[in-house]
Amino acid sequence: MFTNQPLAERVRPETIDDYIGQSHLMGEGAPIRQFIKNGNLPSIIFWGPPGVGKTTLAKIIGNSLGLPFIQLSAINAGVADVRKVIDLSKARGKTLLFLDEIHRFSKSQQDALLGGIENGNILLIGATTENPSFEVINALLSRCQIYILKELDKSDMLKMLHQAIAKDDFLKQKNIQIESTDALYQFSNGDGRKLLNILEMLALKEGPIVINDEAVKGVLQSNQIVYDKAGEEHYNIISAFIKSMRGSDPNAAIYYLARMIEGGEQADFIARRLLILASEDIGNANPNALVLAMSTLQAVKTIGMPESRIILAQCVVYLATSPKSNACYVAIDNALEMVKNTGALAVPLHLRNAPTGFMKQLNYGKNYQYAHSFENNFVEQEFLPENLSGHVFYQPGENPKEREIRGFLKQRWKEKYGY
Repeated sequence: MFTNQPLAERVRPETIDDYIGQSHLMGEGAPIRQFIKNGNLPSIIFWGPPGVGKTTLAKIIGNSLGLPFIQLSAINAGVADVRKVIDLSKARGKTLLFLDEIHRFSKSQQDALLGGIENGNILLIGATTENPSFEVINALLSRCQIYILKELDKSDMLKMLHQAIAKDDFLKQKNIQIESTDALYQFSNGDGRKLLNILEMLALKEGPIVINDEAVKGVLQSNQIVYDKAGEEHYNIISAFIKSMRGSDPNAAIYYLARMIEGGEQADFIARRLLILASEDIGNANPNALVLAMSTLQAVKTIGMPESRIILAQCVVYLATSPKSNACYVAIDNALEMVKNTGALAVPLHLRNAPTGFMKQLNYGKNYQYAHSFENNFVEQEFLPENLSGHVFYQPGENPKEREIRGFLKQRWKEKYGY
């Protein structure tokens, strides 16, 4: 009979053998299965996307070890709640505390967990969708093992589908026929809870239930794009976006641009990243790249979305297909490192400004040669501090434009810098 309890909760596995997915953790000989069999678990943080079995696994561990199980959500729990659990564990023995969304706990809230874990009163299992190295304090990380849970694959999802149909009393009463599952898997996006929610929506119809691509698309209007502008996926996508352009792959770059646009990313944020790449990864191999990227930033601020998607796409393709050079990027970093190592070296006297008579008496500006007074507007003289004479920071890249630059430098500075 149908109840108000969601299908995902009704069919939640309670034993190791019923658990689906995460074979790298739960397969024969895998670490979590071994911990459970041995009855000796460290505190753990499960990191993975939604709907892959973090909560289920924590509950199975609690059942298997026979420990008192307390579940808190960091969304609405605080330090007082944690202290109550610790006090309770002192009275009745070791307690398994499952803390969902642990990344939402502040530093002080996370600190409150340390004492209970340290003295062995608390076995902590935390769950997070965010990278723990960014969101969890080092003191807590050092006391916990981190295990990554992966998106469910197609075979896992199919097992989950059949398991739910066989296990749930409401679904048992239905005549369910499975014709195709491609759309079901696509819309679920590796999220088991989402899969079961879609199954439940399909099963609410009267009469025989046919599961196929058309039926799934009929109950769902669009696929939700996974892109958290403040979370881990944000950094993953922007990293792939930049690396695709750096790697001269316009198709991949356009794909990740679409992922960001569909996920609601701000157009000017994307344009600023293009501006950085134009200088860092293209530089003087194609100086027009920086000009176009700057124009793109100005244009998207003026135009707004959705039209800015076209401007962004044009710039992305241009940058991805431009010749690449990081020579200027390397040059400035080399120079900064030299400054840190050598300190404030004296500027040569002939390059110093001499606005007063006293400075002229000290030979400020003496023997400086004005380049425009010489043929080709050039005369060889020393510009670096004495200790750095002849040191090369900038090496032109191997592309047509910078080969031209190298020729220019070689003509003027071959003896001094070895171009």
